[in-house]
Amino acid sequence: MLTALLESGAEQQTPDTGWITWVLLGVVVAIFVVFFVISSRKNKKRQEEAEQLMNAIKPGNKVKTIGGVCGIVVEVDHEENTFVLETGSEVSGKSYMKFDKQAIYQTDAVVEKPEEGKQEEKTSEEPFEEGAPAGEQPGEQPAAEAEAPAEQASADTEDKQ
Repeated sequence: MLTALLESGAEQQTPDTGWITWVLLGVVVAIFVVFFVISSRKNKKRQEEAEQLMNAIKPGNKVKTIGGVCGIVVEVDHEENTFVLETGSEVSGKSYMKFDKQAIYQTDAVVEKPEEGKQEEKTSEEPFEEGAPAGEQPGEQPAAEAEAPAEQASADTEDKQ
């Protein structure tokens, strides 16, 4: 009797499940596509930052190459994408080596970012009158300036008498 119940239950629970399989497969494919797009954006951003850093190198920057050679940049050739590195010291003798910019492992060069923040600070959402100090509403006079003309007017009337 138990087997008869199990068989009848199994027959009732097997409707056409083909569309469920396709939906699950579509969701998995969509997740892979999203991960691929996100990772490619991150890699592109990282590559642009590395390129900006290489372009920011100028004479006087300290550099360490992927081969472990450390020194100071003496000359940069942007056309050939190379730089000349000075190694050694006065005592041991200096040597100059030419490297491709792609050989840079570490540097103290700093990428100068455009100063967009300063332009945003200059624009203000609140309207203001010319010459009005910051933080005061247009049309209002500061308390100190309001009292000063009254004192000046009384001083002027005393001088006339």
